[in-house]
Amino acid sequence: MLDAKTFAAVTLTLLFWSSAFSAIRIGLRAFGPGELALARYAVASLAFLVYALATKMPMPHPADRVRLLLLGVVGIGVYHTALNFGEVSVPAGTASLIVATTPAFTAALSHAFLKERLSAPGWFGLGVSFAGIALISAGTGEGLRVTTGGLLVLIAALATSVFFVFHKPLSARHGSVQLTAYFSWAGTLPMLVFAPGLVRQLAAAPAQDALAALYLGLFPSAVAYAAWAFALSRAPTGLVTSFLNLNPALALTIAWGVLGERPSLTEVVGGALAIAGVILVNRAGKRTDAPAVLRGLASHRDSPVLGTRR
Repeated sequence: MLDAKTFAAVTLTLLFWSSAFSAIRIGLRAFGPGELALARYAVASLAFLVYALATKMPMPHPADRVRLLLLGVVGIGVYHTALNFGEVSVPAGTASLIVATTPAFTAALSHAFLKERLSAPGWFGLGVSFAGIALISAGTGEGLRVTTGGLLVLIAALATSVFFVFHKPLSARHGSVQLTAYFSWAGTLPMLVFAPGLVRQLAAAPAQDALAALYLGLFPSAVAYAAWAFALSRAPTGLVTSFLNLNPALALTIAWGVLGERPSLTEVVGGALAIAGVILVNRAGKRTDAPAVLRGLASHRDSPVLGTRR
């Protein structure tokens, strides 16, 4: 079970990330997918810069700088750029199903690198959640197709899984907000290639679309990632990321209210299954961790996760 603070952080993150699907749809009316990703993280990076200056936030530890840069590029730059480009051709339901494979990838990586294990009921819960997500996708009337867009969304899912697992040891040295600031700055750097297009599109963008980009930068990015980093620092990675199975159901609900997209009965049933699976993972999927290994990761002594020595 998650404690109250960790559960609150996960809930806040899921609400903001689920709302991002609707905000992205609004933003893509005026911005290209790469330009929207840059606009989102330019806003987030600026917000963290203001925070860093106001709190006199220290520079990252020299031993962590390369890892912070690489994880920021993968978890922020690759994820958001690949997802935006993928969703140009992949239907929302299909994209949600592909991204929802993140807990499976994360569980495999956590098993290999963090020695975290799900119990049999926990794995069963993940299967129930995947079944629910499949129903949600079927309810959109769109099937899975192997396309360039689909592969890009799959790359996004893999990128965020790597990010979730490999950034956890860094939380022993840095606070959650501090880490999120470093990742945001690092992930924004490769997106600067879209800067000329963003300047042109921003000049012609309607106010509503520009506000969508601003919202994406402040809430699903800055606030949500800080809350997510906080949650990952307090609970097993696979257990926390199992809650990502709720994203499609929440996204459908928000899209219904904001965009007027009403979910079908199949989607409602799928959402109920996804929620039931996450509850099962949370209550019965307790992991057996290897304390010595995790203590070694926390102290940053010869980390097997990132393959570097202090």
